[in-house]
Amino acid sequence: MTPDRRWTAKDIGDLTGRKFIVTGANSGLGEVTARALGAAGADVLLACRDTAKGDAVARSIGLRAHVRQLDLADLESVRSFASTVDSVDVLINNAGVMAVPFRRTVDGFEMQFGTNHLGHFALTGLLASKITDRVVTLSSGLHQIGRIHLDDPNYERRPYRRWPAYGQSKLANLMFALELDRRLAAAGSELKSVAAHPGYARTNLQGRTESFQDTMMAIGGKVLAQSAEMGALPELYAATSPDVTSGLYIGPDGRSELSGYPTIVGPSSRARDRAVASALWSKSEELTGVRFALASG
Repeated sequence: MTPDRRWTAKDIGDLTGRKFIVTGANSGLGEVTARALGAAGADVLLACRDTAKGDAVARSIGLRAHVRQLDLADLESVRSFASTVDSVDVLINNAGVMAVPFRRTVDGFEMQFGTNHLGHFALTGLLASKITDRVVTLSSGLHQIGRIHLDDPNYERRPYRRWPAYGQSKLANLMFALELDRRLAAAGSELKSVAAHPGYARTNLQGRTESFQDTMMAIGGKVLAQSAEMGALPELYAATSPDVTSGLYIGPDGRSELSGYPTIVGPSSRARDRAVASALWSKSEELTGVRFALASG
């Protein structure tokens, strides 16, 4: 259900007793999200690769915030983190990398596909039986430039291009969220799967290209981008609103979905391709070794 007015973090209800996991909560959108959840009374687990930065954020939130190490570019780290979680109401798959130079994860995956999609796919699968309410997965408006290359998702046979690789990873995030919704429904589960995107938000996600593009993005961020506080609203709405139903995609309501307040937005036609989504799911299981146990709830 779309908010009937401009929804902000002040509209989050009392979250006392509710448990949230936020990946990448040491900075950017994840930090803003964790702070807003903590301010509403939630218990927040900050899942961070950089635990020192995460500790600083947790201390500023208060006693209900805790930090645990999670490196989404290392499946052993994902498994180790998941084994420490007993139960959680909401998992927010927020962390990500953008337009980085060609690198591989610990397990040999292309860094953007491996971190943004496969790491979160594995984490969600390992936690599926422990989640009581919903999974929120962050995509991007740039999912529209993405194509899923099932025959070579990790750039083993084709030239690496950073922006198409980012688009593939963000398209994979959105397709995963939608496919998870379909599989939860088929299993008769009451869990929700919701996708969100922040529009064009000013965070430290930009500026990691190690090229002249960093300067261009820094200028664009100052002139055109909305704040991280505004950019976090779609995922906060997706994670906390009782009106949100499974299978929705939440983004900003402004022109071209670049800025604004949370509203329901539409996935691209590629993101709605069920055959590719199912094949991507199978490929992700194959690559990560993680299979979901989607019991009815």
